Amino acid sequence: MTAELVRGQNHTLPQTRLEIRVSAGTPVVAGATLGDEHGTVHGTEAVAHPGSPQLPGLEVSRQAAADHRLAVDLDALSPSVHRVTVLLALPTGVGGPARFGAVSAPFVAVTGLDGTEIATFTLTGLDTESAVSALELYRRQGAWKVRAVGQGYAGGLAAMLADQGLAQAAELARSIQDAVARGMARSVAPPPPRTPGADRVGHGTGSVPPSDGRRPPVAPTTAAQPSQPLAEPATPTPTAATGGPIDYTHPRRQTSAPPPPPPTAPPAEPGRPARPVAGDATGWSMEERLYNQIWGMFEDLARTTAAYRSAVDFAESRMDQELDRTLSDPRNRIGGAGDRAREQARAKRDELTARAREVLDRDLAQLAAESAVVEPALPAAFAGWDNPVWHAYRVPMEIPMALRIGDLHLPENTGLRIPLLVRLPLERGLWIDSSRTASEAASVMDSARLRHLAMENAVAHAARLLAVYPADEFSVHVIDPAGSAAGALAPLVGSGALAGPPATGAGGVAPVLAQLTRRVDLVQMAIRAGAADSLPPDLDLGQQLLIVNDFPHGFDDRSVTQLRYLADEGPSVGVHLLMVADRADASAYGPVLDPLWRSLLRITPVADDHLADPWVGHAWTYEPLRMPPGSRVLEQVLASVAAARRPRRP
Repeated sequence: MTAELVRGQNHTLPQTRLEIRVSAGTPVVAGATLGDEHGTVHGTEAVAHPGSPQLPGLEVSRQAAADHRLAVDLDALSPSVHRVTVLLALPTGVGGPARFGAVSAPFVAVTGLDGTEIATFTLTGLDTESAVSALELYRRQGAWKVRAVGQGYAGGLAAMLADQGLAQAAELARSIQDAVARGMARSVAPPPPRTPGADRVGHGTGSVPPSDGRRPPVAPTTAAQPSQPLAEPATPTPTAATGGPIDYTHPRRQTSAPPPPPPTAPPAEPGRPARPVAGDATGWSMEERLYNQIWGMFEDLARTTAAYRSAVDFAESRMDQELDRTLSDPRNRIGGAGDRAREQARAKRDELTARAREVLDRDLAQLAAESAVVEPALPAAFAGWDNPVWHAYRVPMEIPMALRIGDLHLPENTGLRIPLLVRLPLERGLWIDSSRTASEAASVMDSARLRHLAMENAVAHAARLLAVYPADEFSVHVIDPAGSAAGALAPLVGSGALAGPPATGAGGVAPVLAQLTRRVDLVQMAIRAGAADSLPPDLDLGQQLLIVNDFPHGFDDRSVTQLRYLADEGPSVGVHLLMVADRADASAYGPVLDPLWRSLLRITPVADDHLADPWVGHAWTYEPLRMPPGSRVLEQVLASVAAARRPRRP
């Protein structure tokens, strides 16, 4: 998993042979310095630059270029080297830009030799600086880490080298720039401007900049599952049957850039943060603006928390270094000198931590204020069950962009919760894990209670899906072999919103799976042949959801194979899976079911911090949506859905 760092954040390096890739969009000078445990560079021979590109364990480019690859072998460095600092500078005297504020933000990636990204850092916020310390690799308790630095210098290379304690900083800076000027004829031309869909160094294809200028939002995933961008490009997915009756793409996705948000908020007073406004993001509709705003809030919370945690880690590291330096003198290990050194180091640590917490609290307060105005403005598909919008529910005429399936929060502020949205139509199924997880909430419940809660959650998710689709465009099937979920299924059964009664017993499982498997097969063949109009008239082409309870009870080998087939092939043709299961119950099947679990988004019936975003690696706590005590909103919504359903075709 790639760690995308923010300024001050660090990340452990899993290997010692690395490449550092730089993408700047304009020719820059790349170099590196070797420092001791305090970061001090002892002499020009500890600096790798275009005029002297090779040092033991380190090699840099010989000329200015828009893209660089620096080779690092940490095991080959001298034992006295504790810090490798990567430097970037703009060439002088060649007619190019004189400050980083005039060029696109440089992007730095630390990768393995096979190109696999370990950590990345975008150097934003630069202005008059013409040189910058991009990042540093440093030794910490016998292990190597990388830290995003992003420290700029308006005084250029000379100021940057002098800041690292190099006595001959000015002379070396001049010699580096002279070497660069002599080699500019060989410099690599800058690449063409990035276009939507183009990627930065080492990124996988398909990463599209978000329309509101924020980082592309990502859907939290379990650590065992591959990360996937949640906000895909706003272009319709082509099908072989375009224009026919089968089209599961979102009807309002546009191919051009959306307009900016209207100026609805008055300007902020000087010295005060801007007042939040619901829909303060770009988009073609208020729904899309709210969607982008929610994922912008998720990004902001991730960023500010990552910065705070990194600042605390840095404060601890600095305290340890100061104590090591002071107590390395035996005379300071006893008596008052050692005690004073410890007190001073701890005081500095506490001061840095308090300042970081102050910044975090300010950002959290701003996000809480934004959440307070956004939450009441959400449409039903984005809203919690306690939102009054559900009491004015009407069956919609078209599907929304996304659906809320829970909330996310971090331990720094458990009260600030970000809606977890998944795009519609669903691209993957859901798995509600009914096992006894390591979470505190699950540990105090017995297995029977957890299974009941899991099934209640499944019913609530099915109800939300039925509610946000137009009438007769979404159907729900249930497999409950032992009939153990009768109580939880009562709202669905009693309202008449189900496509048929829950399938019970081994004899009931097979027909449901056969029916849905047949639908997937026929629709896939029709799409491949371009003959969607020839599908049987009795085939329901609406979206289908299959709820499976107590898996693998009641399933034989054939049924298990069909279930895996539906999980893999179903979403692309409108058949989706919602599993309520304890993975341990299916352990007899061994690894044959691993692809099934990986294909589903795992959520829990109780609060659990099992979700990890692939961006900064936070462990997010997932909170399922709760029905207000005594509320009958679920029954009211399902009754409206059932009343709007037209008679089924024979």
